Amino acid sequence: MGGLDGFAATFLNAKVMAAWLPKIVEGFGLTVLLAAAIVAAGLVAGLALAVVRALGVRPLNWLLIFFVDLFRALPPLVIIVLLYFGLPSMELSLSGFWATWLSLTLVLAAFAEEIFWAGIAATPRGQWDAARAVGMRFLPTLFLVILPQAVRMVVPPLTNRTIAITKGTALASVVGVAEILGASQSAMAFSGNPSPLTLGAIAYALLFIPVVGVGRWIERRAALPGHPAR
Repeated sequence: MGGLDGFAATFLNAKVMAAWLPKIVEGFGLTVLLAAAIVAAGLVAGLALAVVRALGVRPLNWLLIFFVDLFRALPPLVIIVLLYFGLPSMELSLSGFWATWLSLTLVLAAFAEEIFWAGIAATPRGQWDAARAVGMRFLPTLFLVILPQAVRMVVPPLTNRTIAITKGTALASVVGVAEILGASQSAMAFSGNPSPLTLGAIAYALLFIPVVGVGRWIERRAALPGHPAR
């Protein structure tokens, strides 16, 4: 068997796909759960860190910058492996799911902090001065005047970074999490046929194509006057 028939029997084997589809569907649900948890925690943490940085407490800012630079520099896979295999030596342990969640959350928080901070720093100084002129204190000015403008400015890079980090959920397969890739690899090993990987690719497309579309819609909605979205 060769040509298209051989390709179909190897990568599009309907019998194998039907047998392992429920496993891939389970992995799809786990991937969605993991990605949603990472995005929620990472964005909230990144915004909180940017607010702390805006307070201008120098020792805190030094620690914060060190944290951000460290987790932006380290590959996410290295962080996952260190947490999953390293913490047990300190009598702490995390499941593969939570090690992946914590690792990617820290990475997203580091990138999100820099993005939010860039928006805060880019907000015209006149906005601060105008708020202070009408008697607003620092924190109300930051939360009610500066942050709404800053967040709107940084939606495009924040959306792109969020999509990029959620694709990193595939790294969870390294520590035994049966998300889409982990489930596909397991199914391929047991079936002796790579067709489950094709199912995995389809599952990723079904998940991330709508996410990218939503990201573009958010970018258009948040585009500032005079700065049209792509």
